[in-house]
Amino acid sequence: MSRDANTEARHRLVGLLQEQGITNQRVLNAFWQVPRHQFIEPALQFRAYEDVTLPIGFQQTLSRPSVVAFQLQRALSRVPKPRFILEIGSGSGYQTALLTHLCLRVYSVERIAGLHQCVDQRLRGLGQRNFRLRHGDGFDGWAQHGPFEVIIAAACAPQVPEAWLEQLAPGGVMLMPIEQSTGQAMLEVHKTDDGEVHQMIVNEASFVPCLPGKVG
Repeated sequence: MSRDANTEARHRLVGLLQEQGITNQRVLNAFWQVPRHQFIEPALQFRAYEDVTLPIGFQQTLSRPSVVAFQLQRALSRVPKPRFILEIGSGSGYQTALLTHLCLRVYSVERIAGLHQCVDQRLRGLGQRNFRLRHGDGFDGWAQHGPFEVIIAAACAPQVPEAWLEQLAPGGVMLMPIEQSTGQAMLEVHKTDDGEVHQMIVNEASFVPCLPGKVG
């Protein structure tokens, strides 16, 4: 796909997100600025701007743009201008790239070394510098750099990890897929200024599982 074709396709994707209820201009601008095709294998780049899940290797996937946009919009509705965001599961780096446009700095943890190693190169190739990456167990979070106003998980956990709750700043919000008896759901966790935690299901979800440990 040519540069002009990719630009046109990205424009259509932003329009599709608007049709699906994404109204936050900062989120829409991030999707406009980040070239999704650069985070996908060449053989699949022709599908980069469709609202579909795509494989990225290592039995992992790149989530549908509408799902990512929904998470980001929910997060910014609670914390409009976050300083520090923790991402659990860097994956291809696409969501990480989106997050760099929404905060002062992104801290992203990836358990699979093969994916982790690609993300730094991709983000720097786009001129992004406001991120830190770590190869490690996502369940541990990244306490050294917390607390975080926003935590975004890109993999489904069986329950809310205690480490993530501890690293969520007062007034902060966490969006994470969680496993329930009826299937996966998107959980929003809000910590009040006095430390109380409130949870609510905000959507259905379909993500790869969040597994312990690290690989490679």
